Amino acid sequence: MLNLGLTGGIGAGKSEVSRLLTSWGAVLIDSDRIAREVVEPGTPGLTAVVAEFGPEVLTADGSLDRPRLGGIVFTDPERLSALNAIIHPLVRDRSAELQAAAAPDAVVVHDVPLLAENKLAPLYDLVMVVDATPETQLDRLVRLRGMAEDEARARMAAQATRAERLAIADVVIDNNGPIEALESQVRKVWADLVQRAAGTEG
Repeated sequence: MLNLGLTGGIGAGKSEVSRLLTSWGAVLIDSDRIAREVVEPGTPGLTAVVAEFGPEVLTADGSLDRPRLGGIVFTDPERLSALNAIIHPLVRDRSAELQAAAAPDAVVVHDVPLLAENKLAPLYDLVMVVDATPETQLDRLVRLRGMAEDEARARMAAQATRAERLAIADVVIDNNGPIEALESQVRKVWADLVQRAAGTEG
């Protein structure tokens, strides 16, 4: 089994890389998806979030109001730390369960947006960073996701710097160009990952 940590700044294209890897057979453990699951209605995670931030972070149907919570935490590092202290242990436990269920020769891709920020690189056999310039990230967030420019800049500023991410990378995927260039890069890396996972690294 090969445990690959996959990360990249917001708008860098990490989701597309994880989609490609899973389409070729990787087992995906998506921290963002798990982070949503652990605060669904009725979970201890949601109870803890409401205890910390108050009932105003709930929608009328009792689910988490993500935009409201995001507005609170993304401009206040202390509140963001408080949220992470609730969510991260729950995500870690669920990720461990999914990893334990994977096949012995699997390539297990851990999609972790805050891998650099939380200094998690030592947990993985390899770290893959999907890299794009800040200008490319900003353009995608504003043009493709419809974010306001100030919100996009705030989200980017809340993450690790490009240099911090590249410093922990074993594999760098340059995603400043077209999707076709991205697929060809990732496919080359995939062949190596499969060999490593099977224990036949050349």
